[in-house]
Amino acid sequence: MKLYSLSVLYKGATKANLLKAAYDLSSFSFFQRSSVQEFMTFTSALIAERTSVGTRASVKEQEYLCHVYVRNDNLSAVVISDSEYPQRVCFTLLDKVLEEFSRQVDSIDWPSGNPDTVSYKGLDIHLSKYQNPREADAMTKVQAELDETKIILHNTMESLLERGEKLDDLVSKSEHLGNQSKAFYKTARKQNSCCEIM
Repeated sequence: MKLYSLSVLYKGATKANLLKAAYDLSSFSFFQRSSVQEFMTFTSALIAERTSVGTRASVKEQEYLCHVYVRNDNLSAVVISDSEYPQRVCFTLLDKVLEEFSRQVDSIDWPSGNPDTVSYKGLDIHLSKYQNPREADAMTKVQAELDETKIILHNTMESLLERGEKLDDLVSKSEHLGNQSKAFYKTARKQNSCCEIM
């Protein structure tokens, strides 16, 4: 599970304006990184332009998923992830980023802003934090803990069943042993009784 890009854009009448972006391109070769970054920037803007105001959407492009949220005030965010990354966590991230961005950056600067003029430092932090959805998102963390508990419980039940089967074997053996012990006791008593005459 990996996040590659996180962008904040302003959806204008004809095109989307990139306000700030963060990238994690460490999984790509050094020589491909600039091309990949340009492609992700272009794709983010294109998706934001074509998404209706007030909606969320997910678009699959090869093995990547692009999640977009365009708010009613035309502020939008796009995150590009691999196909394994949980969709719900992506939209939680987009909500959080847009809320934080709108508090820190004045809405007057949105239509004309660009990555150099907008002073918002949170994207790199969020992109890094959300690389592991279990740690970043409380619900995903709880779900993972529930899954682990279910596995442990399942293993415990299997162990109990195995132990139960072994206990049944022991009980049947002990019943068998009980009969043998009684026979041994009777035989030993006969043997010892012949010596007691003196």
